[in-house]
Parts: sequence; C-alpha cells; structure tokens
Amino acid sequence: MTQPLAALFLEQAELEGQLADPATHTDMARARRIGRRYAELTPIVRAAQERTRLSDDLAAANELADQDQSFAVEAEQLRQRLGEVERRLTRLLAPRDPNDSRDAIMEIKSGEGGEESALFAADLFRMYVKHIESKAWSWQVLDSQMTDLGGYKSITFAVKGSSAAAEAPYGGLKFEGGVHRVQRVPVTESQGRVHTSAAGVLVMPEVDETEVTIDEDDIRVDVFRSSGPGGQGVNTTDSAVRLTHLPTGLVVSCQNERSQLQNKEAALRMLRARLTALAEEEAASAASQARRSQVRTVDRSERIRTYNFPENRITDHRIGFKAHNLDLVLAGELQPLVTALQEADLAERLAQATQG
Repeated sequence: MTQPLAALFLEQAELEGQLADPATHTDMARARRIGRRYAELTPIVRAAQERTRLSDDLAAANELADQDQSFAVEAEQLRQRLGEVERRLTRLLAPRDPNDSRDAIMEIKSGEGGEESALFAADLFRMYVKHIESKAWSWQVLDSQMTDLGGYKSITFAVKGSSAAAEAPYGGLKFEGGVHRVQRVPVTESQGRVHTSAAGVLVMPEVDETEVTIDEDDIRVDVFRSSGPGGQGVNTTDSAVRLTHLPTGLVVSCQNERSQLQNKEAALRMLRARLTALAEEEAASAASQARRSQVRTVDRSERIRTYNFPENRITDHRIGFKAHNLDLVLAGELQPLVTALQEADLAERLAQATQG
C-alpha cells in the first residue's frame, strides 16, 4: 500500500469513529461534512482492499499453477479482475472537484426566443426531474416564474442526494451548466417553420450556512407580492422576498413559499450557493475554466448542447456526442450523455495528473 492510500485508510477509520459518536450528530452541519468525506473515501478504501486481496489470491494461484495447471485458469481470471480493480482505483484517485459530493442548486432561465424559450425551459425542468428521480435523489422548487402558456421565465430548485444513490447531485449534474439550444416548430408558430431558441442552465453546489457567513448588514431585503400566470396559487400578501448582496451586487428572489420567512430562507440558500460559485471563480483559474461554459448570457450562439426535434437528435458540442434519441432523453434517460461527459472529464484530469 502506498503512503497516500495508507493516509486515506487512516482518515476513513477516524471518520467512521466520529460518525459512530452520538456527539457528532449534535452539530448537523459538522455531521454532514464528515458524512460527505466518509462517502468519498469509502469506495477508495474498498477498492484498495479488494486489490490487496486479489493480489494475494493471484500470487497463491500462480504458485499452485506451477504444480497443478488447473490453477492456471483461475490465475488468469484473477489477473483480469485485478486489472479491472486497479483501473477503478486509478479513476477514484484521480484529482477531483471537492464539490462533487455535495447537493446541488439548479437554475433554468429562458433566453432568446420569447414564449418558445420559456416552454423549452419547462421541458428541460421536466427532463431533469425525471432524471433526478431515476437517481434516487429528491428535489424542491425554491423559486419559479411561470408564463401564461405554462413555460418558465426562470425556475430554481434544490437537488438532494440520498444514501441509496451511487453519486451525489452536484457531481452528477454539474456538466449541465451552460446554454441549451432548441430547434423545433413552436406551438406559437402558425406557418410550421422551425425556430431556434435557447435556455440557460446554472448548476451550483449547495453549501451549509456555517460554511458561508453572510453579514445581515450586507443584505438589502425587499418584499413584494408574488406574481404568476393566475389562479388560486398567487399570493395576495407581500410574502415574496428579494435579497441583494451589496458587496457583490448578486440578487436572488423567492416567491414560492407561503410566508416571508420561508421565502427568505430559500433565498439565502440560493445566495450562499451563488456566493460560493463566485468565490471559487475568483480564487482559482481552474474553477473559472470549469464554469466558463456555464450560462452568462442566454444567447443562441453560445451553446453547449442542441436539441433538434425534427431529426430527434441531441448533440453535445463539448465532446462531439450525438444521438438520435431526443425523445428518450427528454423523458429522463439522460445518463448515457452524463456518463460520456464524466468520462471525458476523467480522461482530462488523468492526463493533467500524468503531466504534473
């Protein structure tokens, strides 16, 4: 075992002891941090332990094969399994985004294309909800602004992981950040012509309130009456909340909850996530490059992905991924594309680690 792995073994054992201590869970923020790190280390430790076991078994099989050739077949099978485990361990040890194990906050905004763009934003939201539910994650809308036809000018929602899921939301969704372009005949088009419009997606890691301190004096709080396309769900009191972070100029608002207090809490969650993303961009060029493709202006020419309805085609321009199963992707079968993006990112990180 290499020294770095030995250190990871020791850290994982210490974290396991802390999680077993009832005192740890009196501070839920600390317990979540420990739990996240433990979840990161556990697959690495298990893969390393499996590699050691397979190496020992292979050595024994090779020794016995010298005396009995029937063990040669077993040795070859062990050699193949050992290779698979070593490749998995290499992937697990590759440099990674420390936020990958966090929950996520996503924002979808309509852009060029008017009502058609808002309807496409709603299609993207439904696609993500189906994908999220297939991953055994949960979701909660924090804020939304609907149009009369059922589209979204914007919608912000939180995605929470679970112990049953193989990965955490931010690590599984972060590559969705950017401008998404759609080509189709809008429902508002009377001549049957294909239009191009766009919607923007922003993906941020959610952070605990203890990790980002926001001074109340740095926030301007405005309250206003919730707006919507109509119906009984529209509030008739000034319960919607808009927060302006004065030092950075960041503005977030929430109007989905019934009370001012609930809306303020949801807005603070969004503001913490935005401040964290902003701080990371400013602190490291690598973080800035990773987010460069995420939406700044929702412009049709600045896109990461195209959804072509007439050809039932989806294209991710970052990795050259193309498939003619757009209907299935919009129904939530997004994982093949997510996996392709993760594999491309892993290859780049491994290459950088080798060069370093």
